[in-house]
Amino acid sequence: MSTTAVEASRRRTFAVIAHPDAGKSTLTEALALHAHIINEAGAVHGKGNRKATVSDWMEMEKDRGISIASSALQFEYLPEDQTGEPYMINLVDTPGHSDFSEDTYRVLSAVDAAVMLIDAAKGLEPQTLKLFRVCKARGLPIITVVNKWDRVGREPLALVDEIVNEIGLQPTPLYWPVGEAGDFRGLAHVAEDGEVDQYVNFLRTAGGATIAPEEFFSPDEADAKEGDVWETAVEEAELLAADGAVHDQELFENCETSPLIFASAMLNFGVHQILDTLCEIAPAPRSRDADSRAVEASTSAMDDHRDVDEDFSGVVFKVQAGMDRNHRDTLAFMRVVSGEFERGMQVTHAQSGRTFSTKYALTVFGRTRSTVETAFPGDIVGLVNAGSLAPGDTLYSGRKVQYPPMPQFAPEHFRTLRAKSLGKYKQFRKALEQLDAEGVVQILRNDLRGDAAPVMAAVGPMQFEVMQARMENEYNVETVTEPIPYSVARKTDAASADVLGRQRGVEIFTRTDGQLIALFGDKWKLAFVEKEHPELTIEAMVAD
Repeated sequence: MSTTAVEASRRRTFAVIAHPDAGKSTLTEALALHAHIINEAGAVHGKGNRKATVSDWMEMEKDRGISIASSALQFEYLPEDQTGEPYMINLVDTPGHSDFSEDTYRVLSAVDAAVMLIDAAKGLEPQTLKLFRVCKARGLPIITVVNKWDRVGREPLALVDEIVNEIGLQPTPLYWPVGEAGDFRGLAHVAEDGEVDQYVNFLRTAGGATIAPEEFFSPDEADAKEGDVWETAVEEAELLAADGAVHDQELFENCETSPLIFASAMLNFGVHQILDTLCEIAPAPRSRDADSRAVEASTSAMDDHRDVDEDFSGVVFKVQAGMDRNHRDTLAFMRVVSGEFERGMQVTHAQSGRTFSTKYALTVFGRTRSTVETAFPGDIVGLVNAGSLAPGDTLYSGRKVQYPPMPQFAPEHFRTLRAKSLGKYKQFRKALEQLDAEGVVQILRNDLRGDAAPVMAAVGPMQFEVMQARMENEYNVETVTEPIPYSVARKTDAASADVLGRQRGVEIFTRTDGQLIALFGDKWKLAFVEKEHPELTIEAMVAD
């Protein structure tokens, strides 16, 4: 096995995804705490006076206590019962708010597995359901974590039934709760044969700021210690096992089952069990299919994918500016897909055919940066001064490869944007260009409105707030927005644009990537135009 393949085998790259306020950032910090990367968790006092977590770096995130942008953390971790080389963990914390689901979807294209958090009291919420379905559709293995078990919540078997009934994914318990929601005493470990073979009892620490000590008991010792509470946990776990809910690696990787763990990220209960499970069963980086349409000169079937131990290639899944106020640079987050990345190597930008220098390459821990010399498949690398890169771009060396582009979501909210002061127009244009490239919003233009008042198109209205806040904080440009009377966007072409543009309640724009976009007043107007002009090109903007 090549060095690259060996290095890839110890990588675990995953995203933490869920509905807002399910505890994603708190879990992210708890995982870093258990890997001994930080000494004390930041999210320990509740949102009223909580510290900012290491993965939340934007001022709006700190003010509101929510994650607005995805962030990447990389650290090594070795389970206590193992020896040898530690695993390299690449963890991506994602925004849970539905207004930022496009950022989350991009992250899902860059990871090999997902940790899905479910609030013990709320169960499957709308955004959770949506993300579960996206992961399953993309073949992304899911580990389910029921969080906040230290608070009053639902019955554990009811949560399992809900997952099965709502999304057809069978949870397979690995660690079942001892004690009902609100009385979290510990976890019963479920072995491969479905038998409960160990009790892990947790001891609370002050505010959950440090790693919770653990005590281990045999089933007989647990029965003597916990009595009826232990018996109930064993009966429930064995009932599920008897019904076939036992972990099977092949079914897990085929997204038919989902290993299940109960935890409290706030108290650090069950956190190292989550890390150990990821190391043990989450898939290592694998080959990735290429976009064969983009490599037309290819005569080899090998060009349909790229194996991990071939020439270097990577995919940019996020571009972010403003992470460091001391450096006005742009950072592109790249997932290494194949080969060995070396800082300073000259690579090719597949979309333009131009060379790209990687002299300034970083690993990123929240907002903290450190230089990276080498990286392997599965690693997340930050490329500095990457203004020419956009989400979905491919970088490669050697044999050409280009991976499929990332889809853009259909926007549902539209507002014009202009600078308050005409004297700030130059800064306004620069900020607009940068934030558009990052995908904060989609920017639409036409001759009628001009460059001074482009239209912002967004999945959710909070994206407009982020756009304005970042323009002011990072570029010193105050802006004004105004609503426009449209609520539906569709793709069109040049042959149809002229007729569409003459319809009342329809306006034609050009997106930055050159795509023509038709905006309609509402869905009824869209239906009317489609009925009256079936010959026109009016295509839905679909993410998948």
